[in-house]
Amino acid sequence: MLDIVLFQRCISRQDLIPNIFTMLKISDQISIPYTEIEFSAIRAQGPGGQNVNKVSSAIHLRFDIEASSLPDAVKRRLLLTPDQRITSDGVLIIKSQNHRSQDKNRAEALSRMLELVIPALQAPRKRIPTRPSRVAKQKRLETKKKRGCLKQLRGKPNDQA
Repeated sequence: MLDIVLFQRCISRQDLIPNIFTMLKISDQISIPYTEIEFSAIRAQGPGGQNVNKVSSAIHLRFDIEASSLPDAVKRRLLLTPDQRITSDGVLIIKSQNHRSQDKNRAEALSRMLELVIPALQAPRKRIPTRPSRVAKQKRLETKKKRGCLKQLRGKPNDQA
């Protein structure tokens, strides 16, 4: 789904230095400047020996959806997404710590962010209400009658002795 070139671009060290000129391309029309994405290196959790205690290889990605340069419709759909990584203030927080290097964790955090943003680019399809056909109505009424007859037979027998 995502461009392989994008991942290669993310891993190279020059593109990871945020400045005004580098943009994260989401689609042909929409891109996010890296200045709107905040990265912070933290120590990773879990096993890893001495390396995990010394090196800050995990990445915290923070992206303020409301203050971003995304179109308003995309922002609205993103904020309505039922995802626990989006705070009530409208900030997307992603933590990546699967890899031993910061660059790979940064690229993974960016790809996870794109997995959330890309579906929000498309507007949801409008539901076209449909009506049941005449045959479907007849069939429903017949099954209701059969069900009613079956339930009537479950009653107590009449005493006609």
